[in-house]
Amino acid sequence: MSKIEQNKEKKKQAILAAAKSVFLSGGYSSASMDGIAAQAKLTKQTLYRYFPSKIELFQATLQQIGESYNDRYSQHLALEGTRDALIAFAIEFMQFHLSQEHIATQRLLIAEATQAPEIVESFMSIGPDDTNSALKAFFNERFNLQQPNIKIELWLGMLLAPRSEALLGMSVLNEQQIEQHAIEATDMLLLGIQ
Repeated sequence: MSKIEQNKEKKKQAILAAAKSVFLSGGYSSASMDGIAAQAKLTKQTLYRYFPSKIELFQATLQQIGESYNDRYSQHLALEGTRDALIAFAIEFMQFHLSQEHIATQRLLIAEATQAPEIVESFMSIGPDDTNSALKAFFNERFNLQQPNIKIELWLGMLLAPRSEALLGMSVLNEQQIEQHAIEATDMLLLGIQ
């Protein structure tokens, strides 16, 4: 990567870090491109060269938050033992969905969905298609299920159940509790399949 490309990437990452901070602390509607540029220590013109609109910047911020986890979910599905693969996936899935960033994003979406419906559309457009595809392939291969959608949805719903309390400001599960919840939800899934 050339020095110019490195500099561009550095600016882009500074913008995304500033945007994440501004969006998650103050909300989408009250966020301004001026404020994000100032926090990134760049001019507004530079910000607009990278992201022509606030909604595009918001979508890029959401993608960056989710990127690191999506690949890690699927990696676990390559484990040889079916139960081990599902539990490892479940733990990683729960850790992401109970992370402070994700909880803050969910709160933002809930609070501003009626004022700025475009943010929900952005969130849904970058949804877990890769994860769903990987899970469907896994269930088809390991369990010979041609239509595993309902079982996947029910299992993911069990894994996401503790998020409701976190969204309401109650305590978030610790690592040991996440692991125990993941094991129990996965064992219930496996009992339902066999």
